[in-house]
Amino acid sequence: MPQDLFHYDRMIEQALRGVVREALLRASRDGLPGAHHFYIGFATREPGVELPASLRAKFPDEMTIVIQHQFWDLEIREDAFSVTLSFQRQPERLAIPFAAIKSFADPSVNFALEFASPVTASAASEPAESPALPAPIAAPPPAAEERTTGEVVALDAFRKR
Repeated sequence: MPQDLFHYDRMIEQALRGVVREALLRASRDGLPGAHHFYIGFATREPGVELPASLRAKFPDEMTIVIQHQFWDLEIREDAFSVTLSFQRQPERLAIPFAAIKSFADPSVNFALEFASPVTASAASEPAESPALPAPIAAPPPAAEERTTGEVVALDAFRKR
């Protein structure tokens, strides 16, 4: 099987993180309509994650937050979001890069995304090692007679009777 030199898996994950960003952007601008609410799981050790020390001690690897009724100052940037949430009746400010997100769900509409793994800054910026490219395949020689007009095909022969 040929190697994926375009890294489509990374493109898909980046696009899906854009869905999370857009959902949060709409929530910050318009609030959460109806029963919508979000569960966001993220890796707490990823670069750019900002948590109070008490939360980092309690959740050293992974944490899930809920954005529903009690959230304040939801700010969306190109690469991260920040929000104030209440933890044991104490407001705490969190900043989470989209690259650190491991899961996103809106249970009100049975929608969920799982990400393969957080995108570390080094993995995102460094291209993966790839073997030498194979020699290009030569194009076939042009046919002696090239058609310049289209051909009409009757579909009756292909229809079931």
